[in-house]
Amino acid sequence: QVQLVESGGGLVQPGGSLGLSCAASGSIFSIVAMGWYRQAPGKQRELVATINSGGSTNYADSVKGRFTISRDNAMNTVYLQMNSLKPEDTAIYYCNTRAYTDYRNWDDYWGQGTRVTVSS
Repeated sequence: QVQLVESGGGLVQPGGSLGLSCAASGSIFSIVAMGWYRQAPGKQRELVATINSGGSTNYADSVKGRFTISRDNAMNTVYLQMNSLKPEDTAIYYCNTRAYTDYRNWDDYWGQGTRVTVSS
């Protein structure tokens, strides 16, 4: 099994910045990709940003230019730097990883979620 532990999040004013981090541990053979998703009240979970083992990134249009995802492969940790935050960024943010636990078997794993609230 693979465990994801998130940190960061909290309350920030509009226009402010916040950083999230997520560390993966457990029976990890290799990690294909890591990323962040979010779920606002009454809405479906949506992709925020992903980064693969080669460093290629993908962002939701709504966060492009404001959020930056990065990754420490050696530490199996992914980061999300969020700048110019807007009230509509308010959501629970979930870390995700697609990881192999041996040379053949892979699965998607999720963190417990961390709340981000953007409000004055």
